[in-house]
Amino acid sequence: MPPKSNRLRPWKYDKELYKKRNEVERLFRRLKGFRRIFTRFDKLDVVFMFFIHFALIVQALNSVNRP
Repeated sequence: MPPKSNRLRPWKYDKELYKKRNEVERLFRRLKGFRRIFTRFDKLDVVFMFFIHFALIVQALNSVNRP
């Protein structure tokens, strides 16, 4: 995590790694939103994997359509 701007001795951190971590955290947040739809049907592994693939496809299509 980056240090606060008013810190006297800020520490070093990898900005690219921090950006990727943020992307992963946002992905899980979006997957949790889809989870509400599929809560009754995820008792089977196959259905759960379908849910993951479906959510990732929807996210990919949304990111393509954004300018």
